[in-house]
Amino acid sequence: MDPSELLRQHGLQVTAQRLAVLAAVSGRPHSTADDVAEAVRTEIGAISRQAVYNVLGVLVDTGLVRRIQPAGSPARYEDRVGDNHHHLICRTCGRMVDVDCAVGAKPCLSAADACGYEIDEAEVIFWGYCPECLARGPDPAEG
Repeated sequence: MDPSELLRQHGLQVTAQRLAVLAAVSGRPHSTADDVAEAVRTEIGAISRQAVYNVLGVLVDTGLVRRIQPAGSPARYEDRVGDNHHHLICRTCGRMVDVDCAVGAKPCLSAADACGYEIDEAEVIFWGYCPECLARGPDPAEG
């Protein structure tokens, strides 16, 4: 769908900043706000870091963008929304990839006691080592 129309359908005014941020997130999923700001500056020129954060906040609030906050890492953003997928992060290089939700009964995806809540999403982040980092061998910094 056309990004301008997508913004309008979510009740947002179409601006060059919003279009550029949306394009940056779409073009580089799992980017940090700083990565998005750098891409936007390349696209439209000067934009403050705060303006990028503001646009990202609006896009997250309207459901056009998803904010992922891995422990010990800066928030990352993606435009894959509306499904219950998870993420896998390399402990060495920080690369993040999407992992589709497991199908069937999986204990980590079902709460033992929902405490009266109606659960509609599980946010799971798997940590490990990507194939490239594994091929390089142990990280000397990790002893």
